[in-house]
Amino acid sequence: MASRRETGREVRLDTRSRREVRDRLDVPRESRRLLRRPRFEDDTFGRFAERFARFMGTARFLMYMSLFVAAWLLWNWLAPGPIRFDNYPFIFLTLMLSLQASYAAPLILLAQNRQEDRDRVLSEQDRLANSRAHADMEFLAREMASLRMALGEVATRDYVRSELRSLLQDLEERLDDDASGREQEPGSAEGATDQPVG
Repeated sequence: MASRRETGREVRLDTRSRREVRDRLDVPRESRRLLRRPRFEDDTFGRFAERFARFMGTARFLMYMSLFVAAWLLWNWLAPGPIRFDNYPFIFLTLMLSLQASYAAPLILLAQNRQEDRDRVLSEQDRLANSRAHADMEFLAREMASLRMALGEVATRDYVRSELRSLLQDLEERLDDDASGREQEPGSAEGATDQPVG
């Protein structure tokens, strides 16, 4: 009994929410039709349109169409009167070519639209790749500038060699001074032993 009440309450809530949605102006109404429109898969139809448009742009199609029109004209011009199906001025041929053109134009436009969408996606990907490459180049330029600044503070090989030479000269001078000082000290010590104590 409780489940019946709950389901009845759910049904009332569901119909109430449907009515609220139906009364809102920002929600499109569901269309109730007796006959539903056929639905086509856009991608499949688009691929067919691209193949058809690609075929119509070939020399083979032009040759086939030229042969078809020539055969039509020759048959209806040279054949005996009772077996001709399109008498002069070839109105049926004109109708057939117009029908073919009326179907070809939208298919070609659909193929062009699909190509334009692909080109837009590719250009967006190229733009993103270019912006990433630009950011990477800016980063590398900043890094190179910081390395140059750091190298300005780093001792070069010539600088180190000149410092080592000056240090070596200082050491040699000190060693010479120490050696000359030692030579004088023993002489003064010998002089002290020569003098008599007293």
